[in-house]
Amino acid sequence: MAIKQSPKEQAQFHHLSDLGGLEMLQARYYRQRFPRHVHEAYCIGVIEEGAQRFYRSGAEHVAPRGDIILVNADDVHTGHAELEGGWAYRAIYPHPDLFKSISQDLHHSNGSIPWFPNAVLHDPGLAQQLLMMFTLLAQPRNALLKETLLVSSLSWLMMRYGKTRLSPATLPSAEQRILTVKELLDSCPEKEFSLLQLAEIAELSPWHFLRQFKSAVGIPPHAYLIQAKLRKAKDLLLKGQSIATVSALCGFTDQSHLTRHFKSSVGITPGEFIRGVLPR
Repeated sequence: MAIKQSPKEQAQFHHLSDLGGLEMLQARYYRQRFPRHVHEAYCIGVIEEGAQRFYRSGAEHVAPRGDIILVNADDVHTGHAELEGGWAYRAIYPHPDLFKSISQDLHHSNGSIPWFPNAVLHDPGLAQQLLMMFTLLAQPRNALLKETLLVSSLSWLMMRYGKTRLSPATLPSAEQRILTVKELLDSCPEKEFSLLQLAEIAELSPWHFLRQFKSAVGIPPHAYLIQAKLRKAKDLLLKGQSIATVSALCGFTDQSHLTRHFKSSVGITPGEFIRGVLPR
């Protein structure tokens, strides 16, 4: 009897240097399960086949074929297949600074960073425009048309669905100290920190520190540190460092350790990431 083989997962990454380093991913996943993680950029994607289930903003969401998925920058989120046949999607990952720049031409003279309250949008017109844009972005040349589609699509998205997320003028002292620890992890993720060290910086007991950090950031400090390591790894890979060197500089045990976490959070391996960084 022939053994039925599992379908092969596919992912193609693009680093668009002519668009300020905008990242784009086209993927088909069956078994991939993204754990709780964060990105410093937004995720804006369209489901092309199947359906994706993901956690975002304290709730579970399901995006079927044709719908748009939205994840805000620094939003804790997950992702896996909702259906047995998996899901396929294309997505871009614009940095908040891009939205701030675009919004200067809208109703905010100094620019603003939008907050998208809805994790899933059913907007066939915008979905079609996004898919057309994704197709064009993957092709060489036509820089002006690419920029035009990108700006118009993100402007449409902001005007229809974006809100301004308000934050208090002054943060409670405990939360401010937690953010100081978060900034420390961001600045030197390759270092080894003990729970006691971080708790002392936050002037909290280890137990209270763990609770306060997860409440403020959305994930535990050890999980956030992995995300900080991966952000540094991507930056070093973009600068031409080898995978082995990057794994050492970012504090991973070895290259396989980096690859496992990279694939789990980013959806592609470091090698696939490098192959996507091509002159366009």
